[in-house]
Amino acid sequence: MKPPIGRDTKLCMSLSARPGNAGSMLHNRLYELLGLDYVYKSFSTADLPAAIGGIRALGIRGCAVSMPFKEAVIPLIDAMEPSASAIDSVNTIVNDDGHLTGYNTDFVAVRDLLVQRRIDPALPFAVRGSGGMAKAVVAALRDCGFGEGVVVARNREAGQSLAEQYGYAWQAEVPARGAPLLVNVTPLGMAGADEAAMSFDDAQIAGCEIAFDVVAQPAMTPFILAADKAGKKIISGAEVIVLQAVEQFVLYTGIRPDPEMIRDAALAAHGPQVAERLIL
Repeated sequence: MKPPIGRDTKLCMSLSARPGNAGSMLHNRLYELLGLDYVYKSFSTADLPAAIGGIRALGIRGCAVSMPFKEAVIPLIDAMEPSASAIDSVNTIVNDDGHLTGYNTDFVAVRDLLVQRRIDPALPFAVRGSGGMAKAVVAALRDCGFGEGVVVARNREAGQSLAEQYGYAWQAEVPARGAPLLVNVTPLGMAGADEAAMSFDDAQIAGCEIAFDVVAQPAMTPFILAADKAGKKIISGAEVIVLQAVEQFVLYTGIRPDPEMIRDAALAAHGPQVAERLIL
């Protein structure tokens, strides 16, 4: 049984431009199932240095980091674990007595999903985006042995830099025929101002075999809905966010939940459509 919140309760949190409830629901459900004296709360901020200083000063155990803070937090923390330093992107901060270490569990989650779904690394891909999450995705593709791909980004400097780092091509626009594996790593389709936007058009979707969207809210973005309707294999951002959150949970607590607990928490946070698709 989970203890009542008190002076010894450990706080974990998230920082995002668009805070949601899913992360809080998943972590808090796992705390409940395991009887842990933790609580999780999501936040946004207009003052990132002060927010990171608060994590250090108040003894907040861990912090998930989302867009647009994944690169901006780097100068504000003390150390980088290899999963983060290799791609210069942090999505997780762990606080050990005031010493803040950055990790990247996005990379781990994407890599594991590619392996679990048995996605053939011989498939050419197109990744749309060049930010912190795009770095994790492209690094995971390279780690899984994908040899041919293109990073699609209107920001020439960022897109070329990311593509060249991992030996891929860069283009400013998505190829007209798309690619067998399409990956959206932009906010297009995310709940809010961009929720009706399509990251790939109908012709590009028609030409693909696998549609992968890292947007987690909603799980079924316009891109994923269109690809599913067209009979394509789909991977949703909600699956990514569950797997990366579990890795964060392990870093914060030192405990790895069993698969049934993870499904239970995913059901609470994202509903059956996501929980039933998880491969654990």
